[in-house]
Amino acid sequence: MQTKWLFGIGIVAAALASVYFIVKLDLNNAVLSMVALFSLTNGARAKSFREQGMLRESKWMLWMSLFFGFAFVVLLIFNVVR
Repeated sequence: MQTKWLFGIGIVAAALASVYFIVKLDLNNAVLSMVALFSLTNGARAKSFREQGMLRESKWMLWMSLFFGFAFVVLLIFNVVR
């Protein structure tokens, strides 16, 4: 139950940050927060699929989550350097 709350809080925070940066027209940070949102939602789906016994789908969502996590790190580095 505790991990569901942590995923939920992270998802809501990333979604609010995305909307905030879109309204402010700061598209670099909007994309960064959307990639974080994708990573968190795919991670939550992977966990949910694994609990339901859908191992293939869980593995797919885990790799998607890792891909977006890596993309988040790369974009964060580009935002900091720039």
